Amino acid sequence: MREAREVHWAREVHWAREVRGASRGQLSFPLIEAAVGVLLVLGVACGFALGAPHPDGSEKQVSLYASDAATLLAAGTAGNATAFDAGDGGTEETGRTAVREAIDAALPANCMYRATTPWGTVGYPRPPGVTVGTATAPSAAGPITVEVWDA
Repeated sequence: MREAREVHWAREVHWAREVRGASRGQLSFPLIEAAVGVLLVLGVACGFALGAPHPDGSEKQVSLYASDAATLLAAGTAGNATAFDAGDGGTEETGRTAVREAIDAALPANCMYRATTPWGTVGYPRPPGVTVGTATAPSAAGPITVEVWDA
């Protein structure tokens, strides 16, 4: 009986070695962990090397510039009297000059603009294909619309 058990045990050991070696391939856990670690390090290194794309905030920025300029021009009106009126012996050109000076003071040097006011249109023709920020503000004399873009 003892011999039968030993023979049976020898068959099980042989079968286990056969299954472990030939029919079921297994990687060791340290090898899997090392491969995952290498992939993680390479992924982080590529992320730093390539960098993240910068969001294009120029549209939002020029919209804020346009809003600020329109608000400042609208604030220049008090009731029906305005700093941009052609009254008091002034001309329409004097009013447009005052609007131009106010916008030039409000916007940075790298921005161009076109303002449509009750006193006329001031600014530059808008080139095609540029990002434009537009804002309209109500004033006592009428709506003021300002378009701003990067030069």
